[in-house]
Amino acid sequence: MTDATGPRRDTRGIVDAAELLTRVRFRRRSPAPPLRPYLEHYWLIDWDLSEPYASRVVPHPSVNIVCERGQDTGDFAVLSGIGTGLFTKTLTGTGRVCGVQFRPGGFRPFAPAWPAAEWTGRTVPLAEAFPLDGTAAAGAVLSPAGDDARVAALDTLLLAHGPAPDPAADEAMALVDLVRADRTMRRVSALARAGGLSPRSLQRLFAAYVGVGPKWVILRYRIHEALEQAESAAGSGSAPDSGPGPGPDWARLAAELGYSDQAHLVRDFTATVGVPPSTYAKTLSVA
Repeated sequence: MTDATGPRRDTRGIVDAAELLTRVRFRRRSPAPPLRPYLEHYWLIDWDLSEPYASRVVPHPSVNIVCERGQDTGDFAVLSGIGTGLFTKTLTGTGRVCGVQFRPGGFRPFAPAWPAAEWTGRTVPLAEAFPLDGTAAAGAVLSPAGDDARVAALDTLLLAHGPAPDPAADEAMALVDLVRADRTMRRVSALARAGGLSPRSLQRLFAAYVGVGPKWVILRYRIHEALEQAESAAGSGSAPDSGPGPGPDWARLAAELGYSDQAHLVRDFTATVGVPPSTYAKTLSVA
């Protein structure tokens, strides 16, 4: 995979992205060419807040490395496995984060001794995955004054620990890309056929290289799209459970995303984001 167009520009997964971007400086940057087949991008955030702000994210099916400098915490580096629920992080004072978002399936080549499922739902010191001094590694990434130097430090950190070529990782990444790009890929059985695998083999591949099952990945990308649609509809007051009105046809979107009916979309959205789509859209409209 090449990086001809650079990092993606969408805000999928970020809850109330417009509000977040008024509170922090958020950038995405591309890694060095040898790392691009395995990484989505680097993400860089700086903030200087007069009052606490709670950011919320519906996580992608991706492992992240996070180097953070907080006003009260100092420098630290963690490995964050796939988050199975809504992730909330309260930002206070001044701080900085330099993060690495791996492609789903892309982290295992850097830490081949463990299946990706080892990290799912966990945030652990980076030293648990890599033999390093996590505080020193975080300082090396966070201390440079400019983005280019911080990106170079992330490149150096990752290239020191891989990646080890692995055809199974390539296969897993390709199958997740298919789920993300193809709305019609709604069932595990269809994805298994597309990959020339049995459903059982597909499950084993995802456990070893992605960290969650294929059904979970399909559902998570559905919710990301529904979240984006809810944000786009906020100005019109339309939402999946608010009845007829201007904006997207939510019943049709539910069908396109593979739901049996609109109520199932509403239920999954509420379980993942924490509020019904109508409440979420109204909150955005007020903000």
